[in-house]
Amino acid sequence: MGIEVYNQQNAISDDPYVLVLKLYEGIIKYLSFVKNAMQDGDVEQKFTYINKTIAIFDELRNVLDFDGGEVAYYLDGLYLYQIETLFAAGIDDNINSVNQVMKVTQGLIDAWKEETGL
Repeated sequence: MGIEVYNQQNAISDDPYVLVLKLYEGIIKYLSFVKNAMQDGDVEQKFTYINKTIAIFDELRNVLDFDGGEVAYYLDGLYLYQIETLFAAGIDDNINSVNQVMKVTQGLIDAWKEETGL
């Protein structure tokens, strides 16, 4: 029974729609760590998690299909803007900017779930 559950989980995680959802959820998780680090004054942790978040946005940008239409161009610009916002937030310790990126990402999660039926 254990191996069957393991194989089912692997099949689910290999679904590209689920993987994109997990990336978005990872952004939310890391941004919560960024906020905690800002509140604690932990500069090293703050930038560690900002960099992890940016890496996820970069990966999302890398998998965009620009031959598929205008949505890819829109998302590329949106992701790039979120990256720029995070850079500035890290320098200024601006939790409001981090909250804004979280809000945008939550909107992406909601739209992705609606579009894919997840």
